Amino acid sequence: MMPLLLAVAVTLPLLACGAVLLLRRRPAAREAASVAAGVALAATMLSLWPAAGQDVRLTLWSWLPGLSLEFALEPLGLLFATVAAVLWPVTTVFAAGYLRASETPHQTRFFAFFALAIVAAMWIALSANLVTLFIGYEIMTVATWPLVAHGGDTAARRGARIYAAILLTSSIGLMLPAVVWTWVLAGDTTFRPGGLLGGTAGTGVLTVLFALYLFGIGKAALMPVHRWLPAAMVAPAPVSALLHAVAVVKAGVFAVLKVTVYVFGIDTLTETGAAAPMSWVAAFTVVAAAVIAIRSDNLKRRLAYSTVGQLAYIVLGATLARDIAVAGGVFHLVTHAAGKITLFLCAGAIAVTARRTRVSELDGLGRAMPWTFAAFLTAALSIIGLPPLGGTWSKWLLLMGAVEAGQFAMMAVLLAGSLLALAYLMPIPARAFLLPPADPPAHGEARFSLSGPPVLTALGCVALFFGAEAVLAPLAGILEVP
Repeated sequence: MMPLLLAVAVTLPLLACGAVLLLRRRPAAREAASVAAGVALAATMLSLWPAAGQDVRLTLWSWLPGLSLEFALEPLGLLFATVAAVLWPVTTVFAAGYLRASETPHQTRFFAFFALAIVAAMWIALSANLVTLFIGYEIMTVATWPLVAHGGDTAARRGARIYAAILLTSSIGLMLPAVVWTWVLAGDTTFRPGGLLGGTAGTGVLTVLFALYLFGIGKAALMPVHRWLPAAMVAPAPVSALLHAVAVVKAGVFAVLKVTVYVFGIDTLTETGAAAPMSWVAAFTVVAAAVIAIRSDNLKRRLAYSTVGQLAYIVLGATLARDIAVAGGVFHLVTHAAGKITLFLCAGAIAVTARRTRVSELDGLGRAMPWTFAAFLTAALSIIGLPPLGGTWSKWLLLMGAVEAGQFAMMAVLLAGSLLALAYLMPIPARAFLLPPADPPAHGEARFSLSGPPVLTALGCVALFFGAEAVLAPLAGILEVP
């Protein structure tokens, strides 16, 4: 039964893509099919939670020993797949309202490729080995490129070219050689608790190999392999939400965590110190991205660089090579997904309803759009790491990991990152609620299809504060979670 559910999880979004194409002349039915598929996928993933500790596998193809196309259920993948599945229908509802309100053309194409992106997310989340992960990773890039280019104008085409060029170059030029090198060293690519590479090479080789993975997984957006992310902000707001919360960047940091835990192994990284040099790259990314965000007046650009910095928190947790830090990185993947999708949905609602895209244009807008900006404020506080919101616990676990590793410089970076997040996020709701509007607003709150989804995901930020223990429970089998 459980292998069948794995197959359902990967194929259900593909069936949704087919349904969208068949219903292209019936917009309401097309969107309903997408939402229904999302709800069904979320139910499927939640039904797999009781089997989190079991060895559930589905092999589709086997080439050579250690090289196969295979899916498996394990705690990290279960969490990522559940996040993507739960957020898919929420984003679809928002996308339907956004595309209609903005009269965006080619809406069927949009929903079809959106579903394909979820196929790739499920593929990556449930991959049993590096080969399967790499194939899903490339599918994700190809499936999301048309979404980035959806606007069809010069800016959209240029942004899509940068997006595809950086992600394909980094994955083929760096990640693929790392996968091959791993197979040569270990004779296997199958993910294994405790890692594959223990005792196979010295510190120097493992350090270079770890760097190849982290820079090769360009979707994690470590500097300097990050320019694709702000370039992709030319896409419609629902695509930005997909990129930042549901699929793309989360696939990147998920891959980093999976490689850390199941390929290198936390004990091996701790003993060799192979991850230490990359911790400084992650630390630099945390601070530099936040400084750029503070200086950005364009709202989506500010949020994009916020994502670059917050993803670096997760990578930093992996490089600290302590169970508690990795657990913090995993939980930050979840809390950041809930928070950042809220922020981008709010940005989309503001752009469509108020026609405002710059932070400097938001004065007094909270009085006309109180629900939208209340959701924004809630998500911003979660990303900063203040209680009672989910980001509190992920930031706390990361700090404790830095203390346990004796990395007090990294602890200072984590604290500075939160202070900088306060500086680039809080002026937005502050201006909206506290400053008088430059002109009397000619509109009210965004329509429910635009304001309802971010309010729902903002409530998710609150729920994650009180439900953190339940979210982290599946990790007990692979990490020592407090």
